[in-house]
Amino acid sequence: MTRASRALALCNATVIADPEARPVPERTVLVAGDTIAAVVPAESAEIPAAAEILDCSGCTVVSGFWNCHVHFFERKWENAENTSAEELQEQLEDFTRYGYTTVCDLSSSWPNTLALRARIESGIAGPRIFSTGEGLIPRGGLPPAIVLRILGLMDTPMPEVAHADEARNAVRTALANGVDGIKVFVSSQTGGTLAPDLLRAAVETAHADQKPVFAHVNGAADVEAAVRAGADVIAHTTPATGTWSDGLIGEMLEAGAALTPTIALWEHLMRHDRISIGRSAVDIAVEQLHRWSSAGGTVLFGTDYGAVPADPSREYATMRDAGMTFGRILDALTTAPSRRFGAFRQAEGNGGRYGRVAEGFAADLVALKGDPCANLSALTQVRYTVRRGEIVYRG
Repeated sequence: MTRASRALALCNATVIADPEARPVPERTVLVAGDTIAAVVPAESAEIPAAAEILDCSGCTVVSGFWNCHVHFFERKWENAENTSAEELQEQLEDFTRYGYTTVCDLSSSWPNTLALRARIESGIAGPRIFSTGEGLIPRGGLPPAIVLRILGLMDTPMPEVAHADEARNAVRTALANGVDGIKVFVSSQTGGTLAPDLLRAAVETAHADQKPVFAHVNGAADVEAAVRAGADVIAHTTPATGTWSDGLIGEMLEAGAALTPTIALWEHLMRHDRISIGRSAVDIAVEQLHRWSSAGGTVLFGTDYGAVPADPSREYATMRDAGMTFGRILDALTTAPSRRFGAFRQAEGNGGRYGRVAEGFAADLVALKGDPCANLSALTQVRYTVRRGEIVYRG
C-alpha cells in the first residue's frame, strides 16, 4: 500500500488536540495517507475496510514530538549510507520510542547526516531530520582528535572563522550544500569567541536565505551577543554564569529568540563531580528557565542527544521543576517548534500544518500509555509513534 493510499485508525483514545485543548475521551483518529482525515467519537467512527486498526484504549493521542537539539556526531552514526537497515532502524529507536517524529540536528557531519536522512526517507523507520550541518566555531575551538575519540564522537572538521568575511563564506557554502539552518558556537571551551560583527555577518547571511540560526552559548555574555546579532534560537541555559538579569531576558524577548534549555545536560556532564556541584548547576538552570518561561519566552524542547542518553525523562522533570505546566511542556514539544520553523514545514505536504491533532493536519502522532496531564512520566511511555501516516514505532 502506498503512502498516498494508506489508512490508519487510532481507536478508543483520549485526544489532546493541542496544548490549549482539554482532553477528549473516547475518540478515534482516522488517517488517510499522510494526513489526519478526521477525529470523531469512537462509537460513531466509520473505519475504512482497508485501514489498520490500532487499539489505543487507555492511551492519550497527541501530536508528534519535536526534539529541537540533537547531534548525529557519535561514532554509531558513522558511514550511515552503508550501515545495515536493521542496525540503523534499531539505533533510530532512540528517537521513535520516545515519540519524536522530527528532530533538529545542530552540528554534525553534513554528508553523513544527509545520507542518514536519505535512508530514512527511503523507508527505514525514523524521524524527519532537519540539520545545520557542521557548526561555525572560533579559530582553534575544536578539541583534539583524541578527546573526540574518548567522547565517542566522529572526527568531523568544522569551519573555523575569525573574520566576518570568513563567516559569510562559510554560511554561503553550507547553504549551497543544502543545510536547513546554521549553527554558531559563540564561544569555545578553549577560550575563543566569535566577535559581534562576525556573528551579525553569519546571521544576516543565513536570514537572507530564510534559514534560522541556532547559537551555542556558554554564558550570559554569549546569550547577549547572540540575541543582539539576531540569532533565532539560544541553545542551552548557562548555569556557569548564574541568574539571568531582567535586562538580558528583556533583550531575548524583544529579539523574539527561543530557548532550548537542555537542563538535564548539566547533570550528565557533571556526573563525575561532587553531587553538590551538579545540583547547584541544575538549580541555576532551572531558575533561568523558570524566569524565561514566566516572562512568556518561547521554549523549544531539546535534550542535546548525542551528548546525553536518549531517555528524556529527566529533561521533562526539570521543566516541571521550573514551573512549566503540562500544557507548556506539550507546547515546547509540538506547536512551538511547528510555529517557529515554518520554512522547514513547507518541505512536505499538508500546507505545513503540523503540531495539532485535527482534520487536515499532518499525521504525525504519538499514542501515550496513560494520562500525561496527571502523570508526566506518561510522556515517555509510548505505545505508537506515527510519522506521515506510517507507524515508525510500536511499544
